[in-house]
Amino acid sequence: MKLMRVGPLGAEKPAILAADGTIRDLSAHVADIAGAAIGPEGLAKIAAIDTASLPVVAEGTRIGACVGGTGKFICIGLNYSDHAAESGMAVPPEPVIFMKATSAICGPNDDVLIPRGSEKTDWEVELGVIIGKTAKYVSEDEALDYVAGYAVSHDVSERAFQTERSGQWTKGKSCDTFGPTGPYLVTKDEVADPQNLKMWLKVNGETMQDGTSSTMVYNVKFLVSYLSQFMSLHPGDIISTGTPPGVGMGMKPQRFLRDGDVVELGIEGLGTQKQTFVQDK
Repeated sequence: MKLMRVGPLGAEKPAILAADGTIRDLSAHVADIAGAAIGPEGLAKIAAIDTASLPVVAEGTRIGACVGGTGKFICIGLNYSDHAAESGMAVPPEPVIFMKATSAICGPNDDVLIPRGSEKTDWEVELGVIIGKTAKYVSEDEALDYVAGYAVSHDVSERAFQTERSGQWTKGKSCDTFGPTGPYLVTKDEVADPQNLKMWLKVNGETMQDGTSSTMVYNVKFLVSYLSQFMSLHPGDIISTGTPPGVGMGMKPQRFLRDGDVVELGIEGLGTQKQTFVQDK
């Protein structure tokens, strides 16, 4: 299933992409694509609905972030060896973990704000993992039992905030609108192998990133298990699993986003995003 949330920011309704390509309103059946609705029983209930009987969402309706109720937006740094190399950093002996503020989450096609004082706003296409039920101290073998599905995650970054000012990375990752997520939560039964997905990103029509999740250092199963040793993972939590090479910081000369730039990105089977970057006042 491809589950969605549609409507104005902060007032999104649950929806599903039907077989005929229309978006159908699920709000008569579930309150949101969140919490128990994305657990095993909740997903089974949605799967049993005849989508052809659901109301069609009006064409042009805004698409919101594909999951609600996110308590933690956890990001994994330097999780592709070739991206670590372009960043001039070694592959870490354990995953690099940092948080992106949940206030950064926005829809997949919303404008992204370049923050005041930004010098180095950058792009990163990433595979997002959506947790479906509470995970604590889970093994790698059982880790995927706790995953509801997958989504495109754009880990927008401000590199000067992230790496050139003292402190940790979070402030360069958490600016408003720096977390476009979706358009869909694609349930795990529709993703044969999360470690074999093509992923790409373009800036103003020029391909910048063209990679695959097969080159991850730490795979999805490992990451879910690893994180659950340190903190409970809850339904709606997002794990953004790192990016392949081709980010602006790694170019020679470096290249960063400016007011009016258009970024398009996508992952095989998970849909696409398109954002215009706009200077925040």
